[in-house]
Amino acid sequence: MILTQRTQRKKLKFRVFVTRGLEDHSIMLFAKDMTIIWSDNSQYWKWISVKKPSGATVDAAELLDVCWLEIRARIDTKKLSPGIPYQAGFVVMMKGHAYGWENPVKLGLLFPNGSKKEVHFDLKEIKQRNEWVEIRIGESFTLPKSGGELEISMCGSEGLYWKKGLVIKAVFIRPKNN
Repeated sequence: MILTQRTQRKKLKFRVFVTRGLEDHSIMLFAKDMTIIWSDNSQYWKWISVKKPSGATVDAAELLDVCWLEIRARIDTKKLSPGIPYQAGFVVMMKGHAYGWENPVKLGLLFPNGSKKEVHFDLKEIKQRNEWVEIRIGESFTLPKSGGELEISMCGSEGLYWKKGLVIKAVFIRPKNN
């Protein structure tokens, strides 16, 4: 079963996937529902429509030029099952003309109890250009029963290099075994 919330323009806002007969859930939150610093300025970011295989469209954010990269998504963990090992990450694309990725970006999870998980990822390692890829934040984590808000982030400002060519489609959280 797939539960989908749609905006009035028929664009996907987020999806919650439920595996029939199991208590595990997956969430995909699309770029329009993230906080992307400078995304409201067309000098730095461009919003593009991406068609999914299902025919639905989602808005993705294409980086035109920034030196301060900061992307944050917040998800209510009540939609997820406590005690199940999850993995989280970003769905991104590197354009053929990407540049400025001399330093790795910092990917992070901020849990409802205030604890953090951070990893560094070198976007230059993405060899596929103009294709969607997943970047996972570590191997797995479990959520407490108490619930709360989980924040997923991608930041890159070390060296203040101007960056270009990253496209952000979504963040995901899903059971590790899926």
